[in-house]
Amino acid sequence: MKILLISNSTNAGEPYLQHCIEQIRETLKGVNTVLFIPYAAVTFSFDEYEKDIQTEFQKLGIKVKSIHHEKFPKEAVKQAEAIVVGGGNTFKLLKLIQQNDLIETLRYRVFNGIPYIGWSAGANVACPTICTTNDMPITEPDNLSAFNIVRFQINPHYLDVNPAGHAGETREERIIEYLEMDPYVYVVGLREGSMIKIESGTATLLGPKSARIFKHTQTTREIQPGDDIDFLFD
Repeated sequence: MKILLISNSTNAGEPYLQHCIEQIRETLKGVNTVLFIPYAAVTFSFDEYEKDIQTEFQKLGIKVKSIHHEKFPKEAVKQAEAIVVGGGNTFKLLKLIQQNDLIETLRYRVFNGIPYIGWSAGANVACPTICTTNDMPITEPDNLSAFNIVRFQINPHYLDVNPAGHAGETREERIIEYLEMDPYVYVVGLREGSMIKIESGTATLLGPKSARIFKHTQTTREIQPGDDIDFLFD
């Protein structure tokens, strides 16, 4: 497999996709056209989303074809050289993925070697479920099961801070609640600017920040950029 899972599309004060563009370039080496899945867009159109992605990917010499133009989306996945899934609302993204019956077809293609890149919601749907998203369920998918192309869960945009005066749960507390219900899976708290690269059976944390690793009954720990994180597949 060749997978790049990115916490966020934009770092504060930086252009769109700048912090991860070189990793995107490397992951898509040899690819001429990507199939883009814009289904997470809510307050802007799929056409606008496609245009924004094409603006950045054309700098890499790569054409973007958005799946929303396809009469038969599943066939488009079967023919794709690579898949790119953008961020937005994870519940809307998953609902349209399920409505178009893409899960098993995409999973098969990725397991057979085509590159998969997803950021934010696009990273969430690579996991077994979307249960560790931060998003509000603004719409209702059939269920919470996602592509399951990795065996662990991701919490994108992971934050350590608890704002002054806020008495609610921290992000860590929410994840621990999740693990009480699903104690057999790892959860990666993926901070802004960070990404996980999976290639040739090896998973590596990339970017400037550490990531937080959660597992039921285990001590929460930090992993550093460049660390081998193959244990996530245990």
